[in-house]
Amino acid sequence: MTAVFPALDPAGYKPHALHAAERMWPETNCYADLWIEVLSARNLPPEAMLGFTLTQDFEGDQFTFFKVPLEDLEALYSIRVTELAIFDRPERHVVEQIGRGRLTLMELDSYYLPDTRGITYRQEHGKTTVAINRLDPQDRKLDYFHNGGFFHLSGEDFDGLFQRNAAPDALPFLPYTEFAKFPEAHPGVKEIRETAWKLLRRHYARRPGENPIRTFADVFPAQVESVAERDFGFFHKYAFNTLRQVGANFELLASHLAWLSGKGFAQAEKQALKISEVAKSAQFQLARAVTRRKFEPLMTALDPAAEAWDVLMADLALTVTENREAA
Repeated sequence: MTAVFPALDPAGYKPHALHAAERMWPETNCYADLWIEVLSARNLPPEAMLGFTLTQDFEGDQFTFFKVPLEDLEALYSIRVTELAIFDRPERHVVEQIGRGRLTLMELDSYYLPDTRGITYRQEHGKTTVAINRLDPQDRKLDYFHNGGFFHLSGEDFDGLFQRNAAPDALPFLPYTEFAKFPEAHPGVKEIRETAWKLLRRHYARRPGENPIRTFADVFPAQVESVAERDFGFFHKYAFNTLRQVGANFELLASHLAWLSGKGFAQAEKQALKISEVAKSAQFQLARAVTRRKFEPLMTALDPAAEAWDVLMADLALTVTENREAA
């Protein structure tokens, strides 16, 4: 079974520090998390790509599901990512790309992913993105990056993922798929850092025009009151797409600023972490509100985070335009 990273073994794999258990949000979302691990596997600094977190907005019913822009991956690391057309069995396409040294990113059903045991594995269907390192169609084996780690599956899980037991009249399995082309040599750390500075300035200019946390805070209590009328399982979906996304996003921003220039961004890093902390606390308040049907405390729960966002952006206005050596 060929592999893009032949030396990687799920049994002895150690996740990157951005997925350390002591972090407030050890996992963020499937797409951001897998790129953190893939870049780490290439001995590249994933912290460099995180300037895009500045652009996160509140979209009315959720915070932006933050994903590294593909153009940033190319600018920083010379990695080219594009859509892979699926017109044959998906396994055949993946095997072809692995043979060319390319990593395939595919949207699959988390119901069959054993790393989600206790959450969705064999409990609930849902789409998630994995990056496939090894695939053996004959022996029905797969090694893959997902969330904050690197895992293995086989047998019935393999068959389920690729719908091998689907009825003859079932709709064709056509998952959204991307593939990553790696260069012969990546830029050096110095060049990556210089590019990260340029991207930070660009993303700062693309930040939301209004404070997204304050916009969310205005509708938060009413939304939670509506969530309380749903099955309790819906609470987890709502929390994931609101508080977890904003909290994890800004913890990653803090890590980016610390990597880029710890002293120069000390105040901004502090405010980004404050947003993350408040989101974590609000998630517990959300659970209590849904259980007790008391929503008034939520009216001010996000105020410290909204204030931190204002301070963060004001501080960055003074620092992102400075010369990197002075920061």
